[in-house]
Amino acid sequence: MKTSPLAILLGLALAGALNPALAADLVPLKTELPPPLFVGTPVPINLPNLEPPRAGKRPDFFVPAGTVNLAKGKTVTSSDNDPAAGTLDLVTDGDKTGDEGSWVELGPGKQWVQIDLGAEATISAVIAWHFHQQARVYLDVVVQISDDPTFKQGVTTIFNDDANNDLGLGAGKDFAYVETYEGKLMDAKGVKGRYVRLYSNGNTTNKLNHYIEVEVFGKPAA
Repeated sequence: MKTSPLAILLGLALAGALNPALAADLVPLKTELPPPLFVGTPVPINLPNLEPPRAGKRPDFFVPAGTVNLAKGKTVTSSDNDPAAGTLDLVTDGDKTGDEGSWVELGPGKQWVQIDLGAEATISAVIAWHFHQQARVYLDVVVQISDDPTFKQGVTTIFNDDANNDLGLGAGKDFAYVETYEGKLMDAKGVKGRYVRLYSNGNTTNKLNHYIEVEVFGKPAA
């Protein structure tokens, strides 16, 4: 039995009414990826909540038309005021290559970097590159958004793979993941906020924390 054109139109209208995002002008998110950089022999990684490997390229992620990287060139602060290598401005300088000199290295244990977007924005996605010269997992990755620079109120968590609540921010249900040149794309679901804070707690190679680049895709809040 064929479905009439009228029924199809009514179905689309109902879907748009129930979920406005379906009716929005959505386009694939575009970002330039650095070249793959793995060197040496990969070290086996054994974690209970590790994301299974994916075949092929990352699927398209759709965002509202006009979405841009709001983090480019913005001010970055950190829990580590004296990085062991690099400077905090590298986090938003646009260089994702992963070569020596393109990352900031924070001290061991629980650390965070925070990006001030300059004004409240509606955020669709965050992409983070920690380190991609080697297959490694950064531990207890948590990404939060807020209008409070101290992150004491009005905090929304968009990603949390800290399954054991080692950071004290609540146990997360997201999968830990192996770093690659693609970075990790995290769905922010249109949350509004001015500040983006990213936590980590060392990695499977050493206890240090690294950031090559963070992109925050969104639009200025209306």
